[in-house]
Amino acid sequence: MTPSNTFQLDKATLVAQSTHRMDRQFQDSAYSLRQKLALTCRILFDNGHDSGLAGQITGRTDVPGKFYTQQLGLGFDEITEDNLLLVDEDLNVLEGNGMPNPANRFHSWVYRARPEVNCIIHTHALHTAALGMLEQPLIVSHMDNCVLYDDVAFVAKWPGIPVGNEEGEFIAGALGSKHALLLSHHGLLIAGSTVEEACVLAIAFERAARMQLLASGAGTIQPIDPTLGAEAHDWVLRPKRNTIAFEYYARRSLKDPRNADCVRPASKAG
Repeated sequence: MTPSNTFQLDKATLVAQSTHRMDRQFQDSAYSLRQKLALTCRILFDNGHDSGLAGQITGRTDVPGKFYTQQLGLGFDEITEDNLLLVDEDLNVLEGNGMPNPANRFHSWVYRARPEVNCIIHTHALHTAALGMLEQPLIVSHMDNCVLYDDVAFVAKWPGIPVGNEEGEFIAGALGSKHALLLSHHGLLIAGSTVEEACVLAIAFERAARMQLLASGAGTIQPIDPTLGAEAHDWVLRPKRNTIAFEYYARRSLKDPRNADCVRPASKAG
């Protein structure tokens, strides 16, 4: 039952009540890990993360040292739950046909450094890449982007192609404990505890970069209050909120006939 006399409650109480109600109202996603990864590829492609064959996505399985990723040679708009590869941290293919992107090596380094991370997204999204060309860190100065507030690491100088162990160790170290990383002259990296979280953060990152470029062209971007930014970050970056957002993006993506082959509908509940 909805509480009465809510106009007398303070903000902290209202936030707690809303959180509790949200957790009860919405269920966890029924999509499988492979379906979430395939859907995320289509969702990201539809939201500006469409740089040819550049970029990767991986999802950690329940078996240590094993994760799913896409085949090298396929764009995000071609990924389905059936053409993903199961690989080990040395990038040996355990299930599926083809080979993974050799740049996935740095994913293995991040997974080793961050046991709580279960999904990694790396893309060369247009506005993020443009921001990186300016060697400028991402500025989070709008409510919609606060899911990334004080949660983005920055590398000012390009370390080169991320195929070697040196780059993997460097990228994992640069990311630190953050959820996101901006690599100048390169792209973005997202490290999420779930696929849903990683997907939401990747979308927010590219949108924030686009907003930053637009706003900086008109004037000086003004900072937001750090306390309010942190509050908004914690309010939005919650598992249930991520699930709700992911399910919306998935529904929107699946309305496009070009994405109809992304998942097998009958297997969602299986």
